[in-house]
Amino acid sequence: MRVHRIRPDVSVLSDSLEVPGIGHLPVNAFVLHSAEPVVVDTGLGLADRNLLEAVAAVLDPADVRWIWLTHPDRDHTGALFDLLAAAPRARLVTTFLAVGIMSCERPLPLDRVLLLNPGQSLDVGDRTLTGFRPPLFDNPATVGFFEDRSGMCFSSDCFGAPLPSEDLAQAPDAREIGPEDLRAAQLLWASVDSPWVQNVDGERFRATFRPLRDREPEIVFSTHLPPAEGITGRMADTLGSAAGAAPFVGPDQAALERMLAGFEPAGGR
Repeated sequence: MRVHRIRPDVSVLSDSLEVPGIGHLPVNAFVLHSAEPVVVDTGLGLADRNLLEAVAAVLDPADVRWIWLTHPDRDHTGALFDLLAAAPRARLVTTFLAVGIMSCERPLPLDRVLLLNPGQSLDVGDRTLTGFRPPLFDNPATVGFFEDRSGMCFSSDCFGAPLPSEDLAQAPDAREIGPEDLRAAQLLWASVDSPWVQNVDGERFRATFRPLRDREPEIVFSTHLPPAEGITGRMADTLGSAAGAAPFVGPDQAALERMLAGFEPAGGR
């Protein structure tokens, strides 16, 4: 994992995952260095990834007071229980639905849970975090948030983009990606991660971007995109055009068998 201190009060714990046929997908977690420090999501649940080590590079895990889980997919919950153990004073900010989903695998400690719905706020000492439902999401428990002190938005999966290389996926600034390349990648991700967007009414869908446009966050932190500063309006325009887009269709079994055959050593049959 790479650690980028984007601002004095935000560290990005940057990781990525190669998805064959799509590209390198950024997978970020974040540390908000507020008066009561917040870790946002907890990374991939793979054996070779160490989110606690990345957290410790910028903050003593024991000082973490809040863990904001944007939703309970495995690329967001990888080190959740390890972090809860290492941060005994931390409470987990999540939703009733997320608690239920997580209980199918491993129950959460309910005495450490704070349930927060879109529109509700959390005081973290020197700023307020207000939950919102991002316009695009792949899990009904998704809650991102706006931060009222520095003009930041944490958007969960929304605005994600698979990128052509690991270096670009873990870059400190989304503006390293050409505007047209970013637009194409974000529309691809919309079709992969939120296939329901094919069926929505365009006008009503674009209206869901109003909270973002009204707040005009200076920088957007997405789980699946490098930090995006100064381009919120352009990204909203891009995703607003996704209504009606055909969903991504992945390889079928015949394609998988062709790929596997290509991996066979010479003379293997």
